[in-house]
Amino acid sequence: DAGVHSKAWYAATCDRKTAEDALYKSNKDGSFLVRKSSGQDSRQPYTLVVFYNRRVYNIPIRFIESTRQYALGREKCGEERFDSVAEIVNNHQRTSLVLIDSQNNTKDSTKLKHIVRVS
Repeated sequence: DAGVHSKAWYAATCDRKTAEDALYKSNKDGSFLVRKSSGQDSRQPYTLVVFYNRRVYNIPIRFIESTRQYALGREKCGEERFDSVAEIVNNHQRTSLVLIDSQNNTKDSTKLKHIVRVS
């Protein structure tokens, strides 16, 4: 279990558009939620959605079969791995998360600060 159920930040049945709308409405840097990925791929079961600097970032959460752990974004050397999605959230409430804007090739970072609930 990824440790997402019963968490305030987990929006189980929320689609990408609903999640993005809710974050734009919050309009606070560091607003976030976790939703199920649209693709229903077991290797990428969830998406971390973060609002920063008037933009919404959808960051895939990967499941690594070999170690039964989770990691953010594309696979990279020396990446941080976590035993649950809840650990990813807890970690990034304390340490900054790097946000990469692939269109403008810019990097920002923010902590996960405000839980957004989707009604």
